[in-house]
Amino acid sequence: MKYEHIDPIQVSIEAETRRQFFGRGARGLGVAALGTLLAADGLRAASLDPRAASLAKATDTATPATGGLPGLPHFAPQAKRAIYLFMSGAPSQLETFDYKPVMDRWFDKDLPESVRMGQRLTTMTSGQKRFPIAPSKYSFRRYGKGDGAWVSELLPYTARMVDDIAIIKTVHTEAINHDPAITYIQTGQQIPGRPSLGAWLSYGLGTENSNLPTFVVMNATWTGRQDAQALYNRLWGTGFLPSKHAGVLLRNAGDPVLYLTNPGGVSPGLRRRTLDALARMNQRQHDAIGDPETLARIAQYEMAFRMQTSIPELVDLSREDEKTFELYGPDTRKPGTFAYSCLLARRLCERGVRCTQIFHRGWDQHANLTGDLPKQCHDIDQAAWALIQDLKQRGLLDETLVVWGGEFGRTVYCQGALSRDNYGRDHHPKCFTMWMAGGGVKGGVVHGETDDFSYNIVRDPVHIHDLNATILHTLGVDHERLSAKHQGLDVRLTGVEPSRVVHEVLA
Repeated sequence: MKYEHIDPIQVSIEAETRRQFFGRGARGLGVAALGTLLAADGLRAASLDPRAASLAKATDTATPATGGLPGLPHFAPQAKRAIYLFMSGAPSQLETFDYKPVMDRWFDKDLPESVRMGQRLTTMTSGQKRFPIAPSKYSFRRYGKGDGAWVSELLPYTARMVDDIAIIKTVHTEAINHDPAITYIQTGQQIPGRPSLGAWLSYGLGTENSNLPTFVVMNATWTGRQDAQALYNRLWGTGFLPSKHAGVLLRNAGDPVLYLTNPGGVSPGLRRRTLDALARMNQRQHDAIGDPETLARIAQYEMAFRMQTSIPELVDLSREDEKTFELYGPDTRKPGTFAYSCLLARRLCERGVRCTQIFHRGWDQHANLTGDLPKQCHDIDQAAWALIQDLKQRGLLDETLVVWGGEFGRTVYCQGALSRDNYGRDHHPKCFTMWMAGGGVKGGVVHGETDDFSYNIVRDPVHIHDLNATILHTLGVDHERLSAKHQGLDVRLTGVEPSRVVHEVLA
């Protein structure tokens, strides 16, 4: 039996067990109570609900080509895969893309209440007696064709490609602290427990390469503020979706994936026989209990076996030519750096990996902004530009969506000591900047406008649900039609409130 081709949900439907039979007969509070008890054993309450079973039959039958859901993509996709460059900690829009020259005249003057309008502050600055304006120290220039775009001197390489990217200056969120905000933009909910964007893409669209994970994650090293916010694997987790859709983390040292190398004395043949025996045992366990995760475990063991060959080949950069290393910069030869991760992202793209996400931490400049932020920008600037150029010259950019951004923005007022040469900025969820490039994106676009203080949105707001709806749209997915049953609800990445695709940035 080729266990890697088994779809856990479909097999569990076809092989109904005694426990499932009685569970399907339950109704009302009985379903909730029994589901709660069985959850301790790893069983999903949804599998006890006959409506969930019919939904599973309708939407989760594996397709031979990719393993995604039938009927997806919903329409012709403009991108086949996505690369998400996530700047964890919240890069300051005021020092990167949102040029506010008027603020120079406001140096050390208080933020007007007519601008703040009583909006929520973090506890880190809510106790300040003053909210003095801190103009950006850095110069800006306009780049690109036509009206072009203003870009800071901190991002000279990014400035070269403004005609390739769509800059969205009016992204906003309700979350004001890091973990809820990152969880929100990654999963569509501030409270942990929901599937991540990459997991949804894996679940809905499946894979183009059965020898590599559908969703790969890298945590890059950084040179700015070292006291950075923690990142949890639930940010690339599956929530209530089958665990096989979780992101696989590539490590910066040792085996790229934990336990990739066989222990001493264990040959590939022995490993193969061991996995076959485990598969038989797990199959018996599934026959007895009917937990879909049992078969998901079999599939993951098989994937791990195949990755013992595919992952070492992936991270072997010996065949990359010198021009490629020069393109991405000297850090490309240092495993774990952002540049190294971007080159791996291109290699993953070539191999058909559906979603690759690179987290770059340290963008949390509450103080010493002018000491730390330039280092962060230097880490990512050339590499992000090189990734776009590399994809373009290989004919991959038109079918690959690239997204850059963080979880929220920074305040125009100063946190802590203020001088012309140094200052800090607090969290600001009301407006921040992200950019997109590649498949389906219209290059050379600047979308939205903020006020003179980069504090409120004046025109064309883009909620993070709108952003995720747009990402899904480029991949041929209608965000209102991709859902999964959980706790009696049809759960979507974009939630229940109305969200819109930002067609203005799409080709």
